[in-house]
Amino acid sequence: MTSTVYLKIQNHSGSSAIIDTIPLKVTSVSVSVDKQIPAFPLPLSGLATGESLTAALDLGMSSKRISLTGFILPTEIQRTHSPDTSPHRTLKFTAQELAQMIASGVDSTGLATYQAINELVVLTPSFVNENYIDRGRLADNPTSPDSSTVALGSVSVDIPLTFRARGEPNTLDNTNVSGSLPFPTASTSEGLKGFIQNFGYELNAESVDVSFNLDFVVALILP
Repeated sequence: MTSTVYLKIQNHSGSSAIIDTIPLKVTSVSVSVDKQIPAFPLPLSGLATGESLTAALDLGMSSKRISLTGFILPTEIQRTHSPDTSPHRTLKFTAQELAQMIASGVDSTGLATYQAINELVVLTPSFVNENYIDRGRLADNPTSPDSSTVALGSVSVDIPLTFRARGEPNTLDNTNVSGSLPFPTASTSEGLKGFIQNFGYELNAESVDVSFNLDFVVALILP
């Protein structure tokens, strides 16, 4: 599996990147975070200081969107379809078939667990681990990485794109955050959960690949 971007269907389980997934050849990834803070001007605030003031209430609300453009290529993937199917059957799909599969997943509901797509994985390089330790120095001297003389940034590990912060609950970036979720530690860590809001693709008679664009919204899907 060489793809660094792929979709997981809802029934995906375990750490495999080829079972119940759809790999994508992405040329552009656009990340958008829109913070939502109720704000209103304070009446008469300019009388005391000569400067009007606006009050804002940070309730921890934001919307997150990932936009992808790229190509879908003919690819070998596996489907489970039943928990006792082993070994899983490997099949090679055309790019057109995979595009149709994604479109079908967008059109389905969460009840169709083998159609619905609820996770996006975008692997990105990382020099620093979940505890703010340089990966190369940790590998060189696990007991005392700060004593290592290895150059910073000498070891890179691919981890999923995330909006989580480094540190255990109430430590490091998660200070005062008691219910923090774990920061990704490896390429097999959980990606972004949510749903595909828009998916479009173009069929070209002279090409075996399929160009596409996709908007993924990070969300907690209920029920």
